[in-house]
Amino acid sequence: MRNRAHLLPLLVLLLLPIGWPIGSLAESPTQTEVETALTCQCGCGLTVHSCNHLNCGSAIPLKKEIGEQIAMGRSLPEIERHFEEKYGEKILSAPTTRGFNLIAWVLPFALIGSGLVVGVVVLWGWRRSEPTAETPSTSGANTNEDPRLAEMREKLERELRERDT
Repeated sequence: MRNRAHLLPLLVLLLLPIGWPIGSLAESPTQTEVETALTCQCGCGLTVHSCNHLNCGSAIPLKKEIGEQIAMGRSLPEIERHFEEKYGEKILSAPTTRGFNLIAWVLPFALIGSGLVVGVVVLWGWRRSEPTAETPSTSGANTNEDPRLAEMREKLERELRERDT
């Protein structure tokens, strides 16, 4: 029993994070993190943080409101939800992972996966159709050859000989 006593603190340290709420471990977001998560509404198509318009009528008030939200102690998801309710989904710089927007996240990976599957199947089919040592070559006489094919081959060889002479 004494040999295992030193394992108890280690076990407690390993099991402690399992029940620990993730939200309490997260720090409050920085101004830059929130500005990067939101799109400027002036029409530039950039994030609030990256908007390069001098005296932008959208970015400046948004930056002020972001600072107020951070000062109230809100987390990044809460701030994003606040702005989404106020301006709509268009303010988010990344598509949400719910509803129809789920396609924007899933479709590229599904297409890449499908392409890989098709590629593997095609390559596997090509490999199976490669001639083996047991397969007779086309240069030798084949007794099981279709008579029409043999006739066409003879005609081709005859015409090639006539052309060479």
